[in-house]
Amino acid sequence: MNDPFKAADILHEAAELNLSDPLRDGSLLVFPNYGQLVMTGDLHGHARNFEKLQRYCDLERFSPRHVVLHEIIHQEVAGLDDSDQSFRILIQAAAWKCAFPDQVHFLQSNHELAQLTRHEITKAGRVVTVAFEQAVCEAFGSGGQDVLIGVNAYIKSLPLAARTANRVFLSHSLPAPREVPAFDASVLSRIPTEADLGDRGAAHTLVWGRYHTEPALAALADMLDVDVFICGHQPQEMGYDIWHDRLIILASDHNHGVFLPFDLAKPQTTDSLSKHIRPFAGIE
Repeated sequence: MNDPFKAADILHEAAELNLSDPLRDGSLLVFPNYGQLVMTGDLHGHARNFEKLQRYCDLERFSPRHVVLHEIIHQEVAGLDDSDQSFRILIQAAAWKCAFPDQVHFLQSNHELAQLTRHEITKAGRVVTVAFEQAVCEAFGSGGQDVLIGVNAYIKSLPLAARTANRVFLSHSLPAPREVPAFDASVLSRIPTEADLGDRGAAHTLVWGRYHTEPALAALADMLDVDVFICGHQPQEMGYDIWHDRLIILASDHNHGVFLPFDLAKPQTTDSLSKHIRPFAGIE
């Protein structure tokens, strides 16, 4: 898409739909006890995996199916002179939300949040937040700023996490072990404030945590009243990993990327969930 006004309209419409999602309670999506949910890992502008995800989900034919995406932006490009085109996948995902507002859902991530708050993230010798803005302005010319305003509106509208009736918690990441005792879980019951989104705020803490320990995960499971966590954020070269029989980490941003469809009506464990992890490579 090269029309900046249409792109901006799609992003603003998706933002409004994110905020008015009937499953949303504060900043938490609460899924019903029927149907299927397809959880992804970090996508980072991986166009082929996104296309395969859309084909697999086939939302027009399978109305009880939900899909959750996060960390869509900041593509890992081959060289310093290459342009980050992940904004195109973001706009496509937003359009998917507009077409299937009750089935397509998003979660806040550290890269999206960094883009919103202008928090620098440097990867492979470049500041990815700046590179993203430059790519948008190059693609849309004088309309680039309108698109970036739409991007920010979309990011600000994102819920922080989701939970299912069968006690699975979905989020981009989880608070780091040292942050768990002070984590303000009430952020999930409200629209995040600027303080929540800022450095060391509750939303920031949720999407940036790494290296989760068994005691920290047990404490979070008790705090949030869940059994299993499914997240992304921490790179997985082979697509996924399972930590402490409590946390499944997915990656969807490379050729070994995976996604996880699961039944919302059945009891779930890390073992039962892991059996349903699907590689994108297996989708035609």
